[in-house]
Amino acid sequence: MMRCPHCKHSSHTRSSRYLSDDTKETYYQCQNIFCSCTFKAIERVVRVISGPSISPSANRRPVKTSSLN
Repeated sequence: MMRCPHCKHSSHTRSSRYLSDDTKETYYQCQNIFCSCTFKAIERVVRVISGPSISPSANRRPVKTSSLN
């Protein structure tokens, strides 16, 4: 949710798409029926404050193999 830049009421996401791995473009529409402003915003990861405690490859479960004789 982001506030409308025109009337400051809440707005809802209408659609979004990733421009890159760390940047997202989002279209919003104001929920105030007297305004209904539609606007676009760009969201970007600036810094990772705390990374995962284990590596993604260590998080995978081993694949079970079944033996059919």
